[in-house]
Amino acid sequence: MSYSSNEVWIYFTFEKEVKLRKPEAVMGIDINFDNITYTIVDISGNLISMGTISFNGLKRALAHKIIAEKIQRKYPRKWRHVKRIREAIKKHGKRARNILMDSCHFISRGIVGIAKEYNAVIVLEDLNMLKTKANGSRRFNKKLSLWAYHRIQSYIHYKALTEGIQVMYVNPKGTSKTSPLGDELVFINYKWVKLPNGHIVTRDIIASWNLALRGLNLLTRDVGSRGSMETLKAPDQMQPQEGMKGKPVLKLITSTLSIRSN
Repeated sequence: MSYSSNEVWIYFTFEKEVKLRKPEAVMGIDINFDNITYTIVDISGNLISMGTISFNGLKRALAHKIIAEKIQRKYPRKWRHVKRIREAIKKHGKRARNILMDSCHFISRGIVGIAKEYNAVIVLEDLNMLKTKANGSRRFNKKLSLWAYHRIQSYIHYKALTEGIQVMYVNPKGTSKTSPLGDELVFINYKWVKLPNGHIVTRDIIASWNLALRGLNLLTRDVGSRGSMETLKAPDQMQPQEGMKGKPVLKLITSTLSIRSN
């Protein structure tokens, strides 16, 4: 139970038993500042599909964040005490949060839908091992960028589990610099690279491809050692949605009732 803005909010927890699908593919997800790139490989490691989903929410949210910061700098002494200025800053902050939340839901639904179509395990980056993931972003917006990446991962995780899709987390170090085909990559510039077979692709594709292969390696190793598959342990921030041994249980917390206080 919590109290905010003259309203009392009551929260409750419910559990849903989840039956995991038997995977037929592995889907690597690379989350970037303006796009989410995915690559899907089959259980033998052969390339099935790849693609990019535009992510404009972070850029739009940062625009509102910048406006709020400009207002604060314009009125360094007044903004805390003048209601009109405080409300303007609050409005842009709320707008930024709403844009990010809506964008994260949209992206996560799309990713889970594709994974469901291919019956693929989803492989995400363990962001705890990557402190500065905000590609191309300035120092002042890296914190918001990482918040958005964690939020997208959180939404993908619980939406995937409700569909019986497994989720894995792997160390992303070096995924955009290593050739998924072996041999060496030829770096044309910051964005584009040439594969050993002569094809030119983006580093985002290379990263998602390598994530898929690392997930596949982890999956096959996990199956070989235990003879069965369970949802692998997620990073600390994802523990409430972690799959459990035996029959996985999905735990969600949601607000259901609001009582206005007069």
